[in-house]
Amino acid sequence: MKVTNRREAMLQAVLSGMTDVSALCEHFGMSEATVRRDLRALADERRIVRTYGGAAASLGIHEPEESLDSRRESFREQKEAIARVAVSHVQDGDTIFLDGGTTTAAMARLLAGRRKVRVVTNNLLAVNTLAASEVPLTLIGGDLRPTSMSTLGPLAQLALSRLSVDKAFLGADGVVADRGLCEASAEQAYLKECVIRQAAQLFVLVTSHKLDRASQQHWTPLEREWTLVTDARRDAPEMASFLLHGEVTVETAR
Repeated sequence: MKVTNRREAMLQAVLSGMTDVSALCEHFGMSEATVRRDLRALADERRIVRTYGGAAASLGIHEPEESLDSRRESFREQKEAIARVAVSHVQDGDTIFLDGGTTTAAMARLLAGRRKVRVVTNNLLAVNTLAASEVPLTLIGGDLRPTSMSTLGPLAQLALSRLSVDKAFLGADGVVADRGLCEASAEQAYLKECVIRQAAQLFVLVTSHKLDRASQQHWTPLEREWTLVTDARRDAPEMASFLLHGEVTVETAR
């Protein structure tokens, strides 16, 4: 493995919570000297913070958020496949929550012909699709976040506390099996936590490049059973931690 690729993999391991030198040595099958050298190089680039016996994520560093137009175009086929699997779980009589994001917006397009499903959402992309259909629709109000065309904040949190849903379908900037969902803002992360409390069943919809990825600094814990729907192959390295996790059911969309 090239040095740059190895260090990028080590960075992702540290961001995912693997912060001890001995654990990194075992995980990568490398000597302690090599691991320490790579950690030192990442720290010099200010991508992590060195600690006694290991490293930690630098709280001030996160990837720039992708624009809405870019997200609409990227991984379009994969998102459509994930949406089809997710919609297969929606039964007549269900009340479901669609989170902000382009994958859940793809779900909305597939639900537009349904009449016996109620949709609760903060996703204005989904609203734009469903408003012209006969799907009963509840929009969660709040502060508009233009970069995702979704609503959040105290009013959205209050609205969610007054209702419950059968199934919640959430997106994320990244998902780590033992840590949860990462988001670009604290408001996004906390709104997802509010949704999780009100949902009987939980589904997380992410493309494969978001698996085991801690690209942002705000987190929503996943401390209950949930289903991961992704386009990643089951034998992909980034799937290992999810397949071994006792509270995660994995479904692949191809």
